[in-house]
Amino acid sequence: MKALTGFFSMIKGGLLLLLLLFSHVSFGHQMSTSYLAVNLDKQGQVDGTWQVRLFDINQIVSIDDNQDGQLTWAELQAHQVAVMDYLRASLMISRQQDCPLSFNPIQQIDQHFSEGYLVSSFNAACDSSGPLSINYNAFFNIDSDHKAITTIITSDHQYARVISNDNRIILINLGESQVSDTFAEYVYQGIIHIWKGTDHVLFLLALLLTCVLVREQRKWNPIDNPKQIFKDTAWIITAFTLAHSVTLTATALGILNFSSHWVELGIALSVLFAALNNVWPIVLRLGWITFAFGLLHGMGFAGVLGELGLPENQKLLAILAFNVGVEIGQLAILALVLPLLIFLRHTNWYRNWGMQLGSIAIGLMAIQWSVERF
Repeated sequence: MKALTGFFSMIKGGLLLLLLLFSHVSFGHQMSTSYLAVNLDKQGQVDGTWQVRLFDINQIVSIDDNQDGQLTWAELQAHQVAVMDYLRASLMISRQQDCPLSFNPIQQIDQHFSEGYLVSSFNAACDSSGPLSINYNAFFNIDSDHKAITTIITSDHQYARVISNDNRIILINLGESQVSDTFAEYVYQGIIHIWKGTDHVLFLLALLLTCVLVREQRKWNPIDNPKQIFKDTAWIITAFTLAHSVTLTATALGILNFSSHWVELGIALSVLFAALNNVWPIVLRLGWITFAFGLLHGMGFAGVLGELGLPENQKLLAILAFNVGVEIGQLAILALVLPLLIFLRHTNWYRNWGMQLGSIAIGLMAIQWSVERF
């Protein structure tokens, strides 16, 4: 009776895990992002552009008058005053004192990653000396994960910053290259992305689930020697790291250029394969298959880095920093998960049910992604 009760408890736990997974719907790497470019000359004259996602604008100012899900140029123009008022109230630039912004009523449409963007230009007169401060408060009330990719260009330097809900005000000491700040910014973004990239995390988890086990006589058995576990895990993590670093760098530099649609689908299928391979093992040596799939995941990372943008004079630095951030985030996941799996590896529950249930849950999530992205 105890065994039966334990079995049903395990099934309930598995179903609860599935429910939690399916309650989180992933749409790949799309983010609520705007692009802010500020050009500042030696006299303190500011000329800038602000590119804002149409979807975000429509949530603030209801533009879609006929509710057909499509925003037309006529609808945008009909609400131009309200949109301009919102943008003007959400952005402040100062240097010693406030620099009142004047927005050009002539607007344009652009596109980033298959999404429409409204492009507004502005200008201002600032002091010719002192640090530049940008206070940005747009769209955080509708999406706390919103980011403003900000580029500040002077005659001597270019600065790249990412404004977020936790960091709405940025201060730039003009005239200093601030290489360390750029590096820290992109490391941070790399860490955040790996933690929020559910497909990457689940791919990593699917690989880790069997790192503490060995397949013998058609059964999963625990690996007794912890050194062997660390060795196998290090090989898999190294293969994944090398692969995605290569394609992330090549894609970010424009050497590779694949359709993001097929890359995202490929990532979903890689998660599905890794999960199913745990339940019905086909590939037992995971190093090379991990390397192959890591190439796909690197292209996915590059898509986010493309959304963040790269400073023209610090491209390689930003790519390196983003890579470092991804690895730090990845190692943090490993540090949390691997000790738990080492602890569980000798239990009959984990070998016979836990690993399989976890893999099936990951596989079902990957099927959902595959259908969404096809």
